[in-house]
Amino acid sequence: MTPFEITLFILAVLIMLVGLTGVILPIIPGVPMIFVTALLFAWLTDFAYIGGRILLIFGAMTIAALALDWMAAAIGVKKMGGSYAGIIGAFIGMIAGLLLPGVGFAGFIIGAFIGAFALELLINRNTRKAFRAGFGSFIGFMAGGLMKFLIAAVMIGIFFREVLF
Repeated sequence: MTPFEITLFILAVLIMLVGLTGVILPIIPGVPMIFVTALLFAWLTDFAYIGGRILLIFGAMTIAALALDWMAAAIGVKKMGGSYAGIIGAFIGMIAGLLLPGVGFAGFIIGAFIGAFALELLINRNTRKAFRAGFGSFIGFMAGGLMKFLIAAVMIGIFFREVLF
């Protein structure tokens, strides 16, 4: 590796680690940041270390991670006995929570909980079932967050393997 490539590699790893923290601190789009960093590194090194196949894999992993954000709450609601009303409420709550100024990603999670709870309560008029649906959306987010963290960590591991070995 040339000194330029070593500098790029160190910079890329630092940015990827910021992306990894972005999976936990959702202000930062963590997995997309890791993908874009790998893409830029590949382009700046003329694809000497990271090729098209790896970039396609990273792209698929990024799409999967983004889909997990949206699907995890719905799966959690359904697993906790919620109905489609709870799932729809969770999605509406996610969007509403994201649009609240100053709340950030917490609004995404809280909004999903409140949305699932409220719509489930409105349709079924059962407080216990509505609470379970709301709790299911929270559990879904936690499980989705863990999966996103694993995806991000695997992407960084593959990046290290491809560049260093």
